[in-house]
Amino acid sequence: MPRPILIDTDAGSDDAVAVLMALRHSDIDVAGITVVAGNVPLRQGVENALYFVELCAAQTPVYAGAERPLLREYVSADWFHGADGLGDWDDERYKPQQSQAEPEHAVDAIIATVRAKPGIMIVTLGPLTNLALALRKAPDIAGRVSRCVVMGGAACTSGNVTPAAEYNIWCDPEAAQIVFRSGLPIEMVGWEFSQGDFVLSLSDIEDLRAIGGEFADFTIDCNIKGMRGYEIQTGEIGISLPDGVAMAVAIEPSIATASSHHSVDIECHSELTRGMTVVDKLNVAGDVRNIDTWREALQNPKQALICWQLDAARWKQMLYDLLR
Repeated sequence: MPRPILIDTDAGSDDAVAVLMALRHSDIDVAGITVVAGNVPLRQGVENALYFVELCAAQTPVYAGAERPLLREYVSADWFHGADGLGDWDDERYKPQQSQAEPEHAVDAIIATVRAKPGIMIVTLGPLTNLALALRKAPDIAGRVSRCVVMGGAACTSGNVTPAAEYNIWCDPEAAQIVFRSGLPIEMVGWEFSQGDFVLSLSDIEDLRAIGGEFADFTIDCNIKGMRGYEIQTGEIGISLPDGVAMAVAIEPSIATASSHHSVDIECHSELTRGMTVVDKLNVAGDVRNIDTWREALQNPKQALICWQLDAARWKQMLYDLLR
């Protein structure tokens, strides 16, 4: 029996790969795709998500959600993904031909889907605005979710939009704080797993081209602009796919070879560290010497499963297999 999952996405180029992985996996039933403003504005994100579903000849419903963060000005990541989120090819190649979004709002769709499918897994690939709004409206859904795999944050390491923060969390830190404090069974797969061995190297790209077919070619082509952006940002040459890595962990948890539970909170007040995922790696939050600093965290003792090490070879093999 396929495992039901709900994907919340901002439908950029790395999201595309993650969604394809889920739609093409025989053991995964994508019950719905909810779209949030993030990498691209909401309308473009919905169009992209509809294209992903059509490409896979799936019947998965797509729902439009929040157009902006809860309190912040919306800032896209188009410099990295392109204005269309898929590389700015300036043609009609990535346009849905027939599909349309459902009339129901993404927030209501999240609530209804979780209540209809207790034990469902949620995978978030963008800012957490939709999920935060759903939790505010229906707090009970937190206890009905088996796993909530979050591609976001940077656990005790550097961010990709500021030195302290990863884009998905930085974009809407207040929403992230609501989600991380909600009691959802969060598994955090941080931006650090889109670097080094996790990046598709030039050799990996050649291997994917050799596979051929529309899925492998789409994976490479829609990420070419992001590849250039990643090189500018890090000096590394290759395609960085943080959402694909997170989806691999969602599909096969054992790809995470070292994980542990820790209290996590999100910085919302400091402009210097806005969106930082403050992970209590040494579990000092319970130390009475830190009671003043950690008073609020101690009053909201929610923990997340933090991924510290992942198997890069297994993630890439899964990707290859699902794109054939």
